Amino acid sequence: MSFFKKLFSSDKKEPILNEQEKQNLDKGLEKSSSSFFSKLTKAVAGKSKVDEDVLDNLEEVLVSSDVGVETTLKIIKRIEARVAEDKYLGTEELNKILREEIAGLLSETNRGEATEFEIPVGLGSANKKPYVIMVVGVNGVGKTTTIGKLANQFKKAGLNVVLGAGDTFRAAAIDQLQIWADRVGVPIVRQQMGSDPASVAFDTLQSAVAQNADVVIIDTAGRLHNKVGLMNELTKIKRVMEKVISDSPHDVMLVLDGSTGQNAFEQAKQFTAATEVTCLAVTKLDGTAKGGVVIGISDQFQIPVKYIGVGEGIDDLQVFNKYEFVDSFFK
Repeated sequence: MSFFKKLFSSDKKEPILNEQEKQNLDKGLEKSSSSFFSKLTKAVAGKSKVDEDVLDNLEEVLVSSDVGVETTLKIIKRIEARVAEDKYLGTEELNKILREEIAGLLSETNRGEATEFEIPVGLGSANKKPYVIMVVGVNGVGKTTTIGKLANQFKKAGLNVVLGAGDTFRAAAIDQLQIWADRVGVPIVRQQMGSDPASVAFDTLQSAVAQNADVVIIDTAGRLHNKVGLMNELTKIKRVMEKVISDSPHDVMLVLDGSTGQNAFEQAKQFTAATEVTCLAVTKLDGTAKGGVVIGISDQFQIPVKYIGVGEGIDDLQVFNKYEFVDSFFK
């Protein structure tokens, strides 16, 4: 059993990637890993012991790798405590220590998550049917694509899926979701552009109940307008959904573009202030060297990362596996 599997052995439901998925994850995080280790090598150059200078340099490395200031300071503090215990800690051990501390942070937030696509994200009780996921996020983060890929995975797992085109402010958003619905082969409920998003959500849930669906995924408008307007809109959608299924939505999933780095933190702030976000999907991690954003956002907002996007293919949306992620990040 590897170090990471031992570290998380208490998580009985921790998903394990197959060989192809692991290769895709390694490839998707290759730019992030390469950039991080290039900076780390420079940070410890000429040093044999983890001293104050090394820790200062390490702090710069983590911040510049989009881990975020607060999470970086937390990691540095933990490493300082370990250095205080072992006065002779060498820089050659820094890689191992970083792995352990970052894995530990992710473990604190990402516990009890869904194990595979067979189980709807965050599902706590098998008798919840249909399971309703409301998806939020700004335009351009890959929200519609994520919904389509999720629908594909759920359908492959034998679940009946219904999509709801609740982003009625852009005709392109409705059309794009229709394309995904056709591609995956699942029904979609849509109305004309400019229709009330809450009305679409209501119709979608009624249709899903009538079809005995297992999972419902509702898209919402990707506008970062003022907090009050966003909060009112999302609250109205949730209130209308509850009229059909009393405890819906069962999950509110925020989709963030990992390639935007610190902008993703700001979006997370906006949406968590506007509604109760229960899980995250971080997309486009393969495009840039900003994979560290997953670590920072998971830690700072204490919201579990459920899915990560590591490529453009329809199967390149993965259930987030914390120890495999850290293993790939530190390749």
